[in-house]
Amino acid sequence: MKRHGNLWDKITDPENIQKAYKKARRCRSKFESVQRFEKNEKDNLKAIRESLLNKTFRTAKYTTKVIYEPKKRIIYILPFAPDRIVQHALVSVIEPIFEKTFIDDSYACRKGKGQHSGSKRTKEYVKRNKYCLKCDIRHFYPSINHDILMSLLEHKIKCKNTLWLLHDIVYSFEGPTNSPIGNLTSQLFGNLYMNELDKYVKHELKIKDYIRYCDDFCLFHDDKEVLKDAAKKIEKFLAERLKLTLSKCDLFRTYRGVDFLGYRHFPEYTLLRKSTAKRVKRRLKKLPGQLANKEISLESYCSSVASTYGWLKWADTYNLMKVTKLEELLQNAKEKLKEVKHARIS
Repeated sequence: MKRHGNLWDKITDPENIQKAYKKARRCRSKFESVQRFEKNEKDNLKAIRESLLNKTFRTAKYTTKVIYEPKKRIIYILPFAPDRIVQHALVSVIEPIFEKTFIDDSYACRKGKGQHSGSKRTKEYVKRNKYCLKCDIRHFYPSINHDILMSLLEHKIKCKNTLWLLHDIVYSFEGPTNSPIGNLTSQLFGNLYMNELDKYVKHELKIKDYIRYCDDFCLFHDDKEVLKDAAKKIEKFLAERLKLTLSKCDLFRTYRGVDFLGYRHFPEYTLLRKSTAKRVKRRLKKLPGQLANKEISLESYCSSVASTYGWLKWADTYNLMKVTKLEELLQNAKEKLKEVKHARIS
């Protein structure tokens, strides 16, 4: 087992911090905090680097907001500077170390993975197996244990300065648990934490067809008893090793359809989840009126139509596209954009 040292110079390298700043400001250039930072960018980046080298950096206090889509969650927010920049600088260096240890069938918050790749893989498993065991974790991120997480980080990293920064971020939330949703590092920490389960299922339980997205995971097999036994062992492993509990653990035949990653996967076809289809219909119905009333910009209108089309094309949604006239909306959006571009040129 290789532990990695000499990471601090890479994290605090001026070029790495500059790149971290650019990543942190992406899609946030209109924010007041970002614009203030830009006015004295060079000195501000220098101050962030010095705060790391001098170890005066401390993770700021969190502010919160509540979102309700797709379910109620509390999002924890840190300042753009220095916190978001520091986290980007850290993750860019340590993520490749942990990425090598992850299984192929872990699809959340990883380059080249994502929901659509995960859905494609799920289709394969549904086609070749009779049964599915579908589970998820109760309050996953709030339940991540700080001490266990820190021990997993120390298992691969020995650089003392890097561990100092990781310790500050991990224990920045009061109490024994919680890796706040909203932190860039929490995406990596979540995968690292659940990687223990991934290895257990693949190497100890010997389940070949297994897939996970964040805290949702599915096991597939032709033998129902194998999955029944796996469910008991997984529940025990989660409680003893990771101090997590299951909120759902359903065992059923795959011909009923596996609802995973926003799609319902059947052996011969894939449909959009019913609740998602209803939201799509409501949103597309409102869009033309919102554009006409100038409640949204043309760019937002086109982006929403295009992203919806991109989501639907991964499933067998011919009838839904027909009912919502999505292709017609997409064509109209493209024509409107062309008109605006021509007007600007002329």
